[in-house]
Amino acid sequence: MTTAPHPLVSRARQLADDLLAPYAERVDQEGLPESHIEAVKRSGLLGVGAPVEYGGAGAPSAVAREIAEILAGACCSTWFVQTQHHTPVKLLADSRFPVRERLLRPLATGELLSGVAYAQVRAFPRVLVRATPERGGWRFDGTVPWYTGWGLNDVMLLAGVSADDEVVFAATEAREQPGMRPSPPMKLAALTAGRTVSLQLNGLWLPEDALVLRTPQERFALVDRPRNTNVSPAVFGVAYAALGLLESAPDATETARSLRSHLDSVRQQAYALADHPVPHERVDERLALKTRAHDLMRTATTAAIVAVGGRALTLGNRAQRLAREGMFLLIQGQTAQVRQAQLEALRTSVPSMSGESARRE
Repeated sequence: MTTAPHPLVSRARQLADDLLAPYAERVDQEGLPESHIEAVKRSGLLGVGAPVEYGGAGAPSAVAREIAEILAGACCSTWFVQTQHHTPVKLLADSRFPVRERLLRPLATGELLSGVAYAQVRAFPRVLVRATPERGGWRFDGTVPWYTGWGLNDVMLLAGVSADDEVVFAATEAREQPGMRPSPPMKLAALTAGRTVSLQLNGLWLPEDALVLRTPQERFALVDRPRNTNVSPAVFGVAYAALGLLESAPDATETARSLRSHLDSVRQQAYALADHPVPHERVDERLALKTRAHDLMRTATTAAIVAVGGRALTLGNRAQRLAREGMFLLIQGQTAQVRQAQLEALRTSVPSMSGESARRE
């Protein structure tokens, strides 16, 4: 007996089928339109994990993961812009500062969309953005290398590191303002549509009531690092989308069936670990599953290109778009630990030739 899907999962599928997937190639080449963002806001998906008392759905992680898979498989650019939103929602839900009452409800209901500018704190002990107490607030100076959703987001969650090695998060409007200047939108090999810029901060001052979180860097890293050892649901979303193309090719059925079986197994194991109550345990196992999932995604997208043939060279072709999105997901949120595990897995996966085989070559 099967149970009915969560209402937000059904809504995500409808959004993907009716809007995101049909226009994904156009979005990839022309940019993400505001109409897509408005549709996501109206859908209720932005509040999937937000507290019910603030207008969110309070849904479990399994629901959020399934929604992420659906959106990423349909239009990875749309998924990537909206996925930034869920970190500010979670931090605000746990925040003890007054900004919680001001922003959590409009973010949970989809009235506002938030982006994040905090990956730079993962470079510690290098400090790319310095946060300094000043005039009853905080001054931010430095460079945010990546900020996605510029011109689409309403709110930005910005982070810097203080002289006392404290990570300081604050919320501000996602617009050019005194002390903050964006670069032109970056032209990327994949997900250019997401409107990614870098931000130059030169004395950006935010008031004390903009604070969302202050925490020692060591404590922040203890929570943050394990997140990136888990497999992103988007990896499965793109891989399954590629398998969908492969299954439609008349001579690729057996290949698609085999890959799907392996992918299903890795997905089940990866999500079981993601739900483990202690996120910093079993890290080696998490990393092994992450690299295996990436291998399968890369194989699925490559197989889709092979099945499509020469048509895959055109920029409007879905197979090559998925392959580029897969390349992006290999390095999205990458830490030194993840990179080392990926490189080691690639090194050990190269088949060695026996001496006899080498002589024949």
